[in-house]
Amino acid sequence: MRRWLPRPVLFVAALLAVTVALLPLAYLAVRTADAGTDRISQILFTERVARLALRSLGLATVVTAACLVLGIGSAFLVTRTDLPGRRIFGVLAALPLAIPTYVAGFAWVSQLPGFEGFWAAALVLILASYPYVYLPVAAALVAADPAQEEVAQSMGRGPWRTFAGVTLRQIRPAAAGGGLLVALYVLSDFGAVAVLRTDTLTRAVFVSLELGFDRIGAVVLAGLLVAMTIPILAGEAATRRRGVRYARLTGVRRPAARILLRRWRMPALLVLTAVAAAALGVTTVSLARRLAAGVSRPGAWSEVAAAAGASISLSLAGVALTMLLALPIGLLTARAPGPAATLVDRLGYLTHALPGVVVGLSLVFFGINVAYPLYQTTWLLALGYAALFLPLAVAAVNGAAVAAPPVLDDVARSLGRGPLTVARTVTLPLMLPGIGAGAALVFLTCMKELPATLLLRPTGVDTLATELWTHTTVAAYAAAAPYAALLVVVSAVPTWLLVVGTGVLAKEGAR
Repeated sequence: MRRWLPRPVLFVAALLAVTVALLPLAYLAVRTADAGTDRISQILFTERVARLALRSLGLATVVTAACLVLGIGSAFLVTRTDLPGRRIFGVLAALPLAIPTYVAGFAWVSQLPGFEGFWAAALVLILASYPYVYLPVAAALVAADPAQEEVAQSMGRGPWRTFAGVTLRQIRPAAAGGGLLVALYVLSDFGAVAVLRTDTLTRAVFVSLELGFDRIGAVVLAGLLVAMTIPILAGEAATRRRGVRYARLTGVRRPAARILLRRWRMPALLVLTAVAAAALGVTTVSLARRLAAGVSRPGAWSEVAAAAGASISLSLAGVALTMLLALPIGLLTARAPGPAATLVDRLGYLTHALPGVVVGLSLVFFGINVAYPLYQTTWLLALGYAALFLPLAVAAVNGAAVAAPPVLDDVARSLGRGPLTVARTVTLPLMLPGIGAGAALVFLTCMKELPATLLLRPTGVDTLATELWTHTTVAAYAAAAPYAALLVVVSAVPTWLLVVGTGVLAKEGAR
């Protein structure tokens, strides 16, 4: 009994938190049950749905594989080698997170007419998503104990054999977690595939809802998306090894010796420069071309400022609720790992693959029929953000809790302090840097979120994302440019904080 449920109070709190996040799935289950098996079979077992499912899986596979290569390679070059300008590239590799995929897609199309289809969407999603792998892997490389690599080299292994045999094993949890986030993000993305005209399940769900008014078809396809996430979650879980700790628990932190690239310095420099130019340069040039015309409209600045204020306030509400729900789940998986904790953690990921439009619709249903006082309020939208982005916060809290040695909790309890006092005075202060990084990531994703915001925002409130979408849908690209530019600028602040949190900007002697 204790093995399955070692901390009952923490488990109950985590279960309540994940139940809140699973409200959209409850909506899906109710509406799907209403459809009946015959209607579900008519929707699912068609050539079109099979083609959409294969294309969605293919896109997720291609983008995730490329992001793993690009993210791990970039992190290794900026943290472990003598690459020139590695601190600058450490920032540039993270900045694509500040650009929404629908903004990046629009920028590429406006610069290259005819740029559309599967591989166009794959390229844009790779360039926008690889920071999900780069950031955790860079943090893991900075924090990893170099002693294991030094032992391997003392036994005659060269730098690259040491990287393949030792370093990759150390960063495996971070890389797998980042790859999981990329795969789920690609499955749920609507912006890039819509702009670049690639039919996926997510786009089919949106079309069924907005153009075909087929809500039953939409929820059945959304249920198929959820089913597709299960083998992905199982694959990520299979890469973990129970009881393995890669973080340094004792001793003084010291950096690993840098690898001399020698003749590979210039090729590595050119590759990272090309990636930065593709990921950031195309969007920057496109927005700059249209920005001047956009802000010359009468009243443009006041409209943009009002939308920015709404985006920030709504995103902060989403961050507060998401981190509150993530705290017990992250603590449970770190302090009491086991089947029960794993199940609660995995359940939180199921809604992460849902399209934002499905989460928005489910909470509209919930607000009208169950919690009407919340309908069209800030907190119902915050609930939508929490359902969509809970895994991002849980991963940050879990990582921070794992890095905080539990022996300190035990020492405090042996001195007579109660569990709550220990959590307030010992555990939470040690976790604050990780919690802050998670909050920054959730704030960033809330700022960019579009479909759920369109459906759940309070009446009369427009954000940078909704204003941008409204203008681009009528081809008013100049009017949309100021909103897109300010969205990127505001999103760059939490992105910068995430980079600082990885430690790649720390001076050599400060590590």
